[in-house]
This record gives sequence, structure tokens and C-alpha cells, in this order.
Amino acid sequence: MKYISKFSFSIYLVLLSFMSNAQEKSTVKKDTIPAKTERYGLRLGVDLFKLTRMLYEKDYRGIELVGDYRLTRRHFLAAEIGNEEKTVDDDQLNFTTSGTYLKAGFDYNTYENWLNMENIISIGLRYGVSSFSQTLNNYQIYNTNPYFGEAPIITSGEKFDGLSAQWIEVIAGTKVKVFNNVFVGFNFSLKYLVTQKVPDNFDNLYIPGFNRTYDGNFGVGFNYTVSYFIPLYKSTVKANAKSDKKAKKK
Repeated sequence: MKYISKFSFSIYLVLLSFMSNAQEKSTVKKDTIPAKTERYGLRLGVDLFKLTRMLYEKDYRGIELVGDYRLTRRHFLAAEIGNEEKTVDDDQLNFTTSGTYLKAGFDYNTYENWLNMENIISIGLRYGVSSFSQTLNNYQIYNTNPYFGEAPIITSGEKFDGLSAQWIEVIAGTKVKVFNNVFVGFNFSLKYLVTQKVPDNFDNLYIPGFNRTYDGNFGVGFNYTVSYFIPLYKSTVKANAKSDKKAKKK
């Protein structure tokens, strides 16, 4: 009986040791979040707003290609290139603007994605340049004395080539993954005109890429895009549950 008691006590110690090791391993598994794999690559797309605008606005033609490249977890290089032709019919004049533009800058993703999510809520900055021409189709001299009736419309056709403009714009927007590697997004931009080449006896009332000028040097913009993500490589990010809990408590 004495030997049986010692043998039983030894087995109890061995079982206790196994249980202690199993509990430690279980605790480690509970406290550790699985490694998160994030994809890095190039995203290319087109502005659907400009394409659909041509369907309901007969005096407009335009296309814009968009792209971004992921540098870090939150930083993206971004650029847009496009071409526009717009005829504006104001009270006193009718003119057509035609040209190309390029915008380049960066986006910062403010959204913290869950596991395997790749959505973006971003703020960004762009520097834009545009090269264009203006054609004065017709105009009407303002009549200060309506007693004699309205002044006749004068057909011009005068063209101003070699015009240019540069501006800075702040952008806020979002991109959401709807299918595998396919994203839809929209953004709003506030623009400030830095410099421009203005024709003699005329003004740049519409600038490709900048849109209509308001209050002199300010403008606004909007686009709705669909793009495709081309993955180039992956990076693994490890996170610890304890540190996440402490961060939430703070």
C-alpha cells in the first residue's frame, strides 16, 4: 500500500504538470491575435462621374484616369490624369475650354481595417497642372441703358492658345472593396489656384481639372470612381491582444 500511495502521488504530480503546461499554452493562444497579412500594390481606375456627365450634359466631354500606390500601412501615392472640353454659355458670352491636366500627391488612410478588410477613408493633398486653350464663340456687350433694347450678339471665334494653370487641392474621400480587387469610391476636393496664364482681354472662367473658378482663385470638385487593385507583395503585421486592450482602456 505504501508503494501504491507513492506511485499514485507521482502520477498526480505528472498530471498536474501537464495541466499547468496546457493552461499556459491556452493563455498564450487567447492573448495573441493571429498575424494579419496586408497587401501592397497598384490601384488603377476611371472617374465614372465624368463619363456619365457626358450623357446628360451635351456641352461637355471628359475622361479622367486615377491611380494610387500603397507605400505604407496608411500612406498612398496618388495621381489623376485627364482631358476635358467644356462649353460655357453665360449671360454675356459663350466660350469653349479644351485641354489636359495632371494631379499628383498623396492620401492618408484614417480608417482602421478589421482582419482581411482593405477599405479606405482618406484625406489627401494634390498639386495640379493644366494646359489648355479658350475659344470665344460669341459675346454680347452689356447695355447700361435698356431703353434702346439689348445689344446684338457678336460672333467671334477668337482662340487663345498656350494657356496654363497650377493649383493645390485638399481631398477627402473613401474607397470600398465591393468584389475581389474591385473598389468603388468618391471624393470631394477644395481647390486654390496658385498661378495661371490669362489671355488678353479675357479670363480663365473654366480650367480643365480645376473646373469653374469661383471668387477668383477658389474651386471645388467631385468624382465617383471604380478601380482595380493589382497586388504586388504582402506584408505580415502582428498584434497583441493585451496591448490592444490597454489601448482601449486608455
